[in-house]
Amino acid sequence: MTSASVTELEIIVRSVADDLDQAARLGIPTAPPISRHPELDLDAAYEIQQANIRRALARGDVRVGHKIGLTSLAMQQQLGVDSPDFGVLLGSMQVPNGGTAGQLLLQPRIEAEIAFLLGADLDKPNLSVDDVLAATSKVMPALEIIDSRVAGWKIGLIDTVSDNASSGAFVLGPPVDLSTDLRDVELVLTCDEGVGPTEVGRGRGSAALGHPAECVLWLARELAARGEVLRAGSVILSGALHASVPVGPGQVFAVTSSLGTVSVRFPGVEA
Repeated sequence: MTSASVTELEIIVRSVADDLDQAARLGIPTAPPISRHPELDLDAAYEIQQANIRRALARGDVRVGHKIGLTSLAMQQQLGVDSPDFGVLLGSMQVPNGGTAGQLLLQPRIEAEIAFLLGADLDKPNLSVDDVLAATSKVMPALEIIDSRVAGWKIGLIDTVSDNASSGAFVLGPPVDLSTDLRDVELVLTCDEGVGPTEVGRGRGSAALGHPAECVLWLARELAARGEVLRAGSVILSGALHASVPVGPGQVFAVTSSLGTVSVRFPGVEA
């Protein structure tokens, strides 16, 4: 935040967090935070994000990990940004593999990703990709359902970070041992509207900062700069490998890959 006192910062953070929380609960998107508060910077955006995470935890939710966003050129171009961001994954966001995304989603889009399950903390100085891989217990194909509480997806980096990196829901495939070079793993996303699956997205692990583990390393360093540590047991979505795909009622999305398969169904239109 620039040119604002601590008191002013607290008021703005609380106001934007309230607006985003209300948009989520009522299902009515709000205006982009930066359009109302052009003085917001990235640190303030993460404070807004954390304010609503604390609110969710106070309501009984639990942390299960993090998601990393905007790691591929396709997603950066789609949203007009030039750097990654991160958000927090909550237990309420997880949908069982093959299940129905039943939570309130305003304007969902879907992405195929590679997920990591950490078996050890990433807490030592001067971390490397090799450290990330050594700390990884399992990997999984995953579907991330991104969503925005900002009307029309009219967002920049400050807006999406404030909105928990546009998190919505996520689905994890079966965990498998890390036994292959994730850069070469290809994920194929299909959509079935009742007449058979059609490919709607495809990408290799190398699309995410050159290696999905590079994304986890980026996250570990960002959290360390904020006094946090990626802990054992954390699930980490490493970022989309292709441009996100809009979701419609009644559609079934699935990812196939050498890591396994994962799918999710969306409710149809009620009569």
